[in-house]
Amino acid sequence: MQTLKILSTSYITHDVKRIVLEKPQGFMYRPGQAALLSAKTPGWEDKKKPFTFTSLMDMPFVEFTIKIYKEHNGVTNELDKLKIGDEIILHGIKETFEYKGPGIFIAGGSGITPFIAIFRALYYSNNMRGVALLYSNHTVQDIIYHDELTMMLGAAYKNVFTRQGVIGFKERRLDRDFLLETLSSFDQRFYVCGPKGFVEDISSALLSLGARDESLIIE
Repeated sequence: MQTLKILSTSYITHDVKRIVLEKPQGFMYRPGQAALLSAKTPGWEDKKKPFTFTSLMDMPFVEFTIKIYKEHNGVTNELDKLKIGDEIILHGIKETFEYKGPGIFIAGGSGITPFIAIFRALYYSNNMRGVALLYSNHTVQDIIYHDELTMMLGAAYKNVFTRQGVIGFKERRLDRDFLLETLSSFDQRFYVCGPKGFVEDISSALLSLGARDESLIIE
Protein backbone atom coordinates (compact mmCIF):
# COMPACT_ATOMS: atom_id res chain seq x y z
CA MET A 1 0.00 0.00 0.00
CA GLN A 2 1.30 3.44 -0.98
CA THR A 3 -0.01 6.98 -0.60
CA LEU A 4 0.38 9.17 -3.69
CA LYS A 5 -0.08 12.92 -3.88
CA ILE A 6 -2.22 14.49 -6.61
CA LEU A 7 -0.23 16.66 -9.03
CA SER A 8 -3.13 17.70 -11.25
CA THR A 9 -6.77 16.91 -11.83
CA SER A 10 -9.06 18.01 -14.65
CA TYR A 11 -12.16 16.96 -16.58
CA ILE A 12 -11.51 15.78 -20.14
CA THR A 13 -15.22 15.12 -20.86
CA HIS A 14 -18.33 16.10 -18.91
CA ASP A 15 -18.01 13.06 -16.63
CA VAL A 16 -14.47 11.72 -17.10
CA LYS A 17 -11.58 13.05 -15.08
CA ARG A 18 -7.81 12.81 -15.62
CA ILE A 19 -5.95 12.47 -12.33
CA VAL A 20 -2.15 12.72 -12.30
CA LEU A 21 -0.24 11.48 -9.26
CA GLU A 22 3.36 11.57 -8.12
CA LYS A 23 5.32 8.48 -9.14
CA PRO A 24 7.10 6.63 -6.35
CA GLN A 25 10.72 5.69 -6.96
CA GLY A 26 11.03 2.18 -8.33
CA PHE A 27 7.28 1.87 -8.95
CA MET A 28 6.53 -0.72 -11.66
CA TYR A 29 3.45 -1.60 -13.72
CA ARG A 30 2.54 -2.66 -17.26
CA PRO A 31 0.13 -1.30 -19.89
CA GLY A 32 -3.25 -2.91 -19.27
CA GLN A 33 -2.80 -3.27 -15.52
CA ALA A 34 -5.00 -1.54 -12.95
CA ALA A 35 -4.50 -0.21 -9.44
CA LEU A 36 -6.85 -0.54 -6.50
CA LEU A 37 -7.41 3.05 -5.39
CA SER A 38 -9.18 4.79 -2.54
CA ALA A 39 -9.40 8.38 -1.36
CA LYS A 40 -7.35 9.24 1.71
CA THR A 41 -10.28 10.86 3.46
CA PRO A 42 -11.96 9.81 6.73
CA GLY A 43 -14.19 6.78 6.22
CA TRP A 44 -13.03 6.14 2.64
CA GLU A 45 -9.51 4.77 3.12
CA ASP A 46 -10.58 1.13 2.76
CA LYS A 47 -13.26 1.65 0.10
CA LYS A 48 -11.32 0.83 -3.03
CA LYS A 49 -11.99 0.19 -6.71
CA PRO A 50 -9.75 -0.82 -9.63
CA PHE A 51 -8.77 1.83 -12.18
CA THR A 52 -6.53 1.23 -15.16
CA PHE A 53 -3.23 3.07 -15.58
CA THR A 54 -3.37 5.28 -18.66
CA SER A 55 0.22 6.46 -18.25
CA LEU A 56 3.32 4.53 -19.33
CA MET A 57 6.20 3.41 -17.15
CA ASP A 58 8.66 5.86 -18.70
CA MET A 59 6.45 8.85 -17.88
CA PRO A 60 7.49 10.84 -14.79
CA PHE A 61 4.03 10.56 -13.23
CA VAL A 62 1.17 8.09 -12.74
CA GLU A 63 -2.06 8.86 -14.61
CA PHE A 64 -5.59 7.54 -14.24
CA THR A 65 -8.58 8.43 -16.42
CA ILE A 66 -11.71 7.87 -14.38
CA LYS A 67 -15.41 8.09 -15.15
CA ILE A 68 -17.11 9.92 -12.28
CA TYR A 69 -20.49 8.62 -11.10
CA LYS A 70 -21.71 11.50 -8.94
CA GLU A 71 -25.16 9.99 -8.48
CA HIS A 72 -23.72 6.83 -6.86
CA ASN A 73 -22.04 8.58 -3.92
CA GLY A 74 -19.26 6.00 -4.20
CA VAL A 75 -15.51 5.86 -4.70
CA THR A 76 -15.42 7.83 -7.96
CA ASN A 77 -17.50 10.62 -6.45
CA GLU A 78 -15.11 10.79 -3.50
CA LEU A 79 -12.08 10.87 -5.80
CA ASP A 80 -13.76 13.69 -7.71
CA LYS A 81 -13.71 15.84 -4.55
CA LEU A 82 -9.92 15.64 -4.20
CA LYS A 83 -7.69 18.52 -5.23
CA ILE A 84 -4.02 19.13 -6.01
CA GLY A 85 -1.98 18.17 -2.96
CA ASP A 86 -4.57 15.71 -1.62
CA GLU A 87 -3.65 12.05 -1.46
CA ILE A 88 -4.90 8.81 -2.96
CA ILE A 89 -4.13 5.38 -1.51
CA LEU A 90 -2.86 2.73 -3.93
CA HIS A 91 -3.59 -0.64 -2.34
CA GLY A 92 -2.09 -2.88 -5.02
CA ILE A 93 -1.99 -3.77 -8.70
CA LYS A 94 -4.24 -6.22 -10.53
CA GLU A 95 -4.35 -7.63 -14.03
CA THR A 96 -6.99 -6.37 -16.44
CA PHE A 97 -5.79 -6.66 -20.02
CA GLU A 98 -2.59 -8.15 -21.39
CA TYR A 99 -1.55 -7.32 -24.93
CA LYS A 100 -1.12 -10.59 -26.81
CA GLY A 101 -0.54 -9.27 -30.30
CA PRO A 102 -2.34 -7.35 -33.10
CA GLY A 103 -6.11 -7.46 -33.17
CA ILE A 104 -9.35 -5.52 -33.05
CA PHE A 105 -10.04 -3.54 -29.89
CA ILE A 106 -13.73 -2.98 -29.16
CA ALA A 107 -14.66 -0.52 -26.40
CA GLY A 108 -17.86 0.87 -24.96
CA GLY A 109 -17.68 4.22 -23.14
CA SER A 110 -15.07 4.31 -20.39
CA GLY A 111 -14.15 0.76 -21.38
CA ILE A 112 -11.55 2.47 -23.58
CA THR A 113 -9.34 3.23 -20.55
CA PRO A 114 -7.59 -0.17 -20.31
CA PHE A 115 -6.61 0.21 -23.96
CA ILE A 116 -5.12 3.72 -23.73
CA ALA A 117 -1.76 2.70 -22.24
CA ILE A 118 -1.56 -0.29 -24.61
CA PHE A 119 -2.08 1.98 -27.62
CA ARG A 120 0.42 4.51 -26.31
CA ALA A 121 3.06 1.83 -25.77
CA LEU A 122 2.50 0.43 -29.28
CA TYR A 123 2.45 3.86 -30.91
CA TYR A 124 5.66 5.11 -29.31
CA SER A 125 7.42 1.87 -30.25
CA ASN A 126 6.15 2.12 -33.86
CA ASN A 127 4.24 -1.14 -33.48
CA MET A 128 0.63 -0.24 -34.41
CA ARG A 129 0.47 -2.51 -37.46
CA GLY A 130 -2.57 -4.78 -37.37
CA VAL A 131 -4.28 -2.85 -34.56
CA ALA A 132 -7.73 -1.27 -34.97
CA LEU A 133 -10.35 0.24 -32.66
CA LEU A 134 -14.15 0.19 -32.75
CA TYR A 135 -15.40 2.62 -30.10
CA SER A 136 -19.04 3.07 -29.03
CA ASN A 137 -20.34 6.12 -27.14
CA HIS A 138 -23.64 7.91 -26.64
CA THR A 139 -22.44 11.11 -28.36
CA VAL A 140 -19.25 12.66 -29.72
CA GLN A 141 -18.91 14.62 -26.46
CA ASP A 142 -18.44 11.33 -24.57
CA ILE A 143 -15.33 10.25 -26.47
CA ILE A 144 -12.26 9.93 -24.24
CA TYR A 145 -8.95 11.13 -25.79
CA HIS A 146 -10.46 11.43 -29.27
CA ASP A 147 -7.63 13.52 -30.74
CA GLU A 148 -4.94 11.20 -29.43
CA LEU A 149 -6.77 8.09 -30.62
CA THR A 150 -7.08 9.69 -34.06
CA MET A 151 -3.35 10.47 -34.10
CA MET A 152 -2.34 6.96 -33.01
CA LEU A 153 -4.78 4.89 -35.06
CA GLY A 154 -5.76 7.02 -38.04
CA ALA A 155 -8.19 5.23 -40.37
CA ALA A 156 -8.10 2.16 -38.11
CA TYR A 157 -10.21 4.08 -35.56
CA LYS A 158 -14.00 4.01 -36.02
CA ASN A 159 -16.68 5.60 -33.83
CA VAL A 160 -20.24 4.48 -33.29
CA PHE A 161 -22.76 6.82 -31.64
CA THR A 162 -25.99 5.56 -30.09
CA ARG A 163 -27.56 8.93 -29.28
CA GLN A 164 -25.81 11.39 -31.55
CA GLY A 165 -28.06 14.02 -33.08
CA VAL A 166 -25.60 15.75 -35.40
CA ILE A 167 -25.78 15.63 -39.18
CA GLY A 168 -22.96 13.50 -40.55
CA PHE A 169 -23.01 10.95 -37.75
CA LYS A 170 -24.97 7.76 -38.15
CA GLU A 171 -26.82 6.72 -35.02
CA ARG A 172 -26.59 2.99 -34.48
CA ARG A 173 -25.39 0.31 -32.09
CA LEU A 174 -22.10 -1.50 -32.15
CA ASP A 175 -23.74 -4.90 -32.59
CA ARG A 176 -23.56 -8.09 -34.65
CA ASP A 177 -24.75 -6.37 -37.83
CA PHE A 178 -22.18 -3.61 -37.46
CA LEU A 179 -19.38 -6.14 -36.88
CA LEU A 180 -20.45 -8.13 -39.94
CA GLU A 181 -20.50 -5.00 -42.11
CA THR A 182 -17.24 -3.57 -40.76
CA LEU A 183 -14.86 -6.48 -40.35
CA SER A 184 -13.54 -8.62 -43.19
CA SER A 185 -12.26 -11.46 -41.00
CA PHE A 186 -13.10 -12.94 -37.62
CA ASP A 187 -10.02 -15.14 -37.56
CA GLN A 188 -8.04 -12.73 -35.38
CA ARG A 189 -7.76 -11.47 -31.81
CA PHE A 190 -10.48 -9.34 -30.27
CA TYR A 191 -10.03 -7.25 -27.13
CA VAL A 192 -13.39 -6.24 -25.63
CA CYS A 193 -14.07 -3.89 -22.72
CA GLY A 194 -17.05 -1.89 -21.51
CA PRO A 195 -20.21 -2.32 -19.44
CA LYS A 196 -21.01 -5.95 -18.59
CA GLY A 197 -23.94 -6.19 -21.01
CA PHE A 198 -21.86 -4.66 -23.80
CA VAL A 199 -19.03 -7.16 -23.30
CA GLU A 200 -21.43 -10.10 -23.18
CA ASP A 201 -23.30 -8.99 -26.33
CA ILE A 202 -20.15 -8.28 -28.34
CA SER A 203 -18.47 -11.52 -27.26
CA SER A 204 -21.57 -13.53 -28.21
CA ALA A 205 -21.80 -11.77 -31.57
CA LEU A 206 -18.12 -12.38 -32.36
CA LEU A 207 -18.38 -16.07 -31.54
CA SER A 208 -21.49 -16.41 -33.71
CA LEU A 209 -19.55 -14.82 -36.59
CA GLY A 210 -16.68 -17.29 -36.38
CA ALA A 211 -14.27 -15.82 -33.82
CA ARG A 212 -12.53 -18.43 -31.71
CA ASP A 213 -13.15 -18.40 -27.97
CA GLU A 214 -9.41 -18.40 -27.24
CA SER A 215 -9.02 -15.29 -29.42
CA LEU A 216 -11.39 -13.22 -27.25
CA ILE A 217 -9.57 -11.18 -24.63
CA ILE A 218 -11.92 -9.67 -22.08
CA GLU A 219 -11.48 -8.42 -18.53
